[in-house]
Amino acid sequence: MPGTTRPYHALADSLPGLGRDPASVRKRVETMEALLERMFVIPGLNRQVGLDVVLDLIPVAGSAIAAALGGWMVWEARNLGMSKWQMARMAGNVGFDFLLGAIPWVGAVPDLFFRSNSRNLKIIRKHLDRHHPATVIVEG
Repeated sequence: MPGTTRPYHALADSLPGLGRDPASVRKRVETMEALLERMFVIPGLNRQVGLDVVLDLIPVAGSAIAAALGGWMVWEARNLGMSKWQMARMAGNVGFDFLLGAIPWVGAVPDLFFRSNSRNLKIIRKHLDRHHPATVIVEG
């Protein structure tokens, strides 16, 4: 029944941040990056960390979950029509982060410095700013 999904797409497009338009995609990937990389600050170090580092404390499974969440950002980039080269770079960032995080207990330390999701967000923002200038958010 192909006609049954249309009301759901119309509803998703009408809610802020849930649509398939570039502005909604930008909002979602920025929120995911903040969740994965900048959720809270470590007192004393004054370093922002997120769910990516916390999940690395769970051997193997935590790194796989973090890679799946990072992979979601690559999937959103695909939906934006980004080039295969850009998506390959993003997938490489996620894969390298997964390999670093796969080292039990110690994998969280390099993850403090190699922020694959922040790198991927930078690639997505650059694409959006160039191809969808109406989505640009001026931060003050």
